[in-house]
Formats: sequence, structure tokens, C-alpha cells
Amino acid sequence: MFPSRRHFAVLALALSCGLAAAQNAKPIKLMVGFPPGGGTDAVARILAEKLKDELGTPVVVENKPGAGGQLAAQALKVAPADGTVLFLSHDHTISILPLVVKNPGYDPAHDFAPVAGFATFVNAYAVSGGTPAKSFTEYVAWVKAQGGKGAVGIPAPASTPEFLVKVVGDKFKLDLISAPYRGSAPMMADMLGNQIAAGVGSVPDFIENHKAGKVRVVAVLGSKRQAALPDVPTFAELGLSGLEDMPYYGIFAPSGTPQATINHFGVALSKVLAMPDVHEQLTKMGLTVGYMNSHQLEQRERAYTQVWTKMIKNSGFQPQ
Repeated sequence: MFPSRRHFAVLALALSCGLAAAQNAKPIKLMVGFPPGGGTDAVARILAEKLKDELGTPVVVENKPGAGGQLAAQALKVAPADGTVLFLSHDHTISILPLVVKNPGYDPAHDFAPVAGFATFVNAYAVSGGTPAKSFTEYVAWVKAQGGKGAVGIPAPASTPEFLVKVVGDKFKLDLISAPYRGSAPMMADMLGNQIAAGVGSVPDFIENHKAGKVRVVAVLGSKRQAALPDVPTFAELGLSGLEDMPYYGIFAPSGTPQATINHFGVALSKVLAMPDVHEQLTKMGLTVGYMNSHQLEQRERAYTQVWTKMIKNSGFQPQ
């Protein structure tokens, strides 16, 4: 029996409706508060590529650099609360900036809705290839031989890396000055060009160039050595304790986004994280992969903020 004209008409209508739905599907904008080429940008692009297939919707990474992610966070605050605009960020923009900037232009507790977390990581201290030091101890000795003064690159001002520079300087009696950049990519460019002797950032910022021998990670934060850097000691091993709490990566939506929309994206993200190739890529970048639902991410953010509220207060830093 051959299909009738009516069958063909129904089939054509179904196909045209499906095509129209696909064409009308709004892409999801995944904002990143740092320039292309940095660790956060690389993480976002790995996830976006897989999420588009899992969600059946285009997921486009949009870089909105400036003020350590502050501009992206401000944009998220006024974005439509329909799941079409999300913000992939680490702890700095969500937990640290509101503590060190008087008027950041957003309040994470009221303006953002946690969607899902996907990893923790540690910050690292690295030296450029032109620096003779092969270890952190050698770096300290080298700085002292230069008169005890040195500049250290950081991806953003008033950030965890800036506080680390201050703590390291105080502990090892060095006159270290933080040199803030607009993200890790330009900082790395100067390190590769030997324009600055050292830098502090996340492990994903340094890992590829460390493996290539172009920079050397000489110390990491956290309670234990990192699987991606088994030969690099923790600061606790070097005599500097109190830096064990691990930063996090999460995805956030504008406040008021329906919980069903948040849950739908969270389920898709959990499936992406379970993919062996994604897990391997993120692990090689120095991340500890682990899914957190919206409630767990909210708890993680609150706990981390409490830790840093105390540390910032004890440091005597005044919001600027």
C-alpha cells in the first residue's frame, strides 16, 4: 500500500513544524566574566559544546570581561529570568568581590539563583620560564637576592590571588606587590614573555604551560597535592597553613528563574559531567569534578563566603 497524498501532507507539516521549532528555539547565552583564552573560558567552552546536544538548544559562550567578572554579574542581574542567560563563574565574582567592593552593582543572595556547581579547584603560585627558581623555596631565595622585592601577577584586583600574595609576602618576609590584570590570559601572556616573574591564578590557568615547561607551578593551595600536579607541594607543606578551603565553579541564573528551568539545566549538566571525555578534560585542567545541585551550590557558596568574610576582616582590608 502506497502512502496517500494526505500522508505526505501530514508528514510535510510535521517536518515543517519541527524545523520551525528548532529555528525558533532560543539559544542559551553562557556568560563568562573573563577574556577568551583563560581557564574559565576554556571550561565554559568544553561544557557548552556538550550541553547543546543534551539540551537540544544552542549554548553560546559570551565573554564579558571587566572588573574581575563584575560586568558580567551586573549583566546577569538585569537579564531575563527565563533560562536563556546564565553565568558560569568561580568564587571570585560570587563570593569575594561583594566583600571587597563597596558597590559591586549586584547582591548574589538576592539577584542570582544558583543553578548547579560542577567542580572545585585550587589556586596556584607559578614562576615564569625566565625565572631561575625551580621550586618555591628557590623562588623565595631568588626574590631576597633581588633585594626582597618583586611583582606578582594576579587575574583581578581584590581577589583571592591578591590576598595570597599579601599572605606569602608577610610569611616569608618579602616585599611583594600585586600586579592586577584583566583576566588570566593577559597575565599569562606577560609571564610567557618574561615581563613578570611570577603569577597567582587557578590551576587551569597554568596547567598547559606548566606541562609544556613554559612556566613552573611551584606551590598550590588546598589540603592535599593535586592529581594534575603530583610533584608540586601545598602551601601547608611549605609552612603556610590556613589556605585549605577550596574555591568552586558554578552556574548562576537571574533571580526569579523558575525552579523547573533550573532543574532541567542541572540534569543536563550532570549528564555532561558523567561523560568520560568531559571528566578527563576537566581533570587534566586541574579541576576536581563533582556535581552540585542548586541547593548544594547555594550551601557551598554560603560556606565559602563565611570563610573569606573572616579572612578579609582579619587582614584589615577595607572595601574600596
